[in-house]
Amino acid sequence: MKVSLITVVYNGAATIRSTIESILNQSYPDIEYIVIDGQSTDGTVDIIRSYEHRLARFVSEPDKGLYDAMNKGIRMATGDIIGLLNADDFYPHNDIIAHVAERFRQTGSDAVYGDMLYVNRDNIQQVKRYWNSGPYRDGAFLWGWMPGHMAFFARKRIYDQYGLFNLQLRSAADYELMLRFIHKHRISVSYLHEVLVVMREGGMSNSSLKNRLKANREDQLAWELNGLKPYIFTLWLKPLRKIGQFISKGPSGS
Repeated sequence: MKVSLITVVYNGAATIRSTIESILNQSYPDIEYIVIDGQSTDGTVDIIRSYEHRLARFVSEPDKGLYDAMNKGIRMATGDIIGLLNADDFYPHNDIIAHVAERFRQTGSDAVYGDMLYVNRDNIQQVKRYWNSGPYRDGAFLWGWMPGHMAFFARKRIYDQYGLFNLQLRSAADYELMLRFIHKHRISVSYLHEVLVVMREGGMSNSSLKNRLKANREDQLAWELNGLKPYIFTLWLKPLRKIGQFISKGPSGS
């Protein structure tokens, strides 16, 4: 089972090396690694090129933003499973992809997802948030649930069948895609109760609770684009559920 991992980056020289190495050091033997750069000007390209002999594909060119770059990478991917890891993020240990692939084999699911840890950008030992996705229950999106995007792995055929990121959306394109896959088309998902991704706060791959509250209009559009109707409280529950992430700092709540 080949796993395609995609990193998109723009001016990420400060952190891109740790992202790349966390993927190249994975123990799983069949990984296709694709890096999509938005024509960075800060030395990012030079860092990536130092690893180019170990990359399946590397492209550096202008794009229409984060999700356009992700779509580009997904179209290039030839693996059975697709995973995304942005340039501020890294895998916490070398067996993450092996664990994800094993869960796909055990369950036959269309997608596997897990938990995420947010850390201080300058001190990765300082945990700021713990995103405990929890098991999926039918209708959970109506109650404000969603899994962490970087900890979400889906079969390539699911993207081929149900589409890529919708570029009409900016901050909520990841939410819309998972809403479409899981809630609308009812793909089968399996929860892996493990921190799959560590994310540095303040990067392009995460945003503040305040910004999430401002994103409610896009969340509403995500439902409308799919011909779906949320409960009256759904779009408020979504950001409110994240409050607990700032209280719990790890799997034990410590």
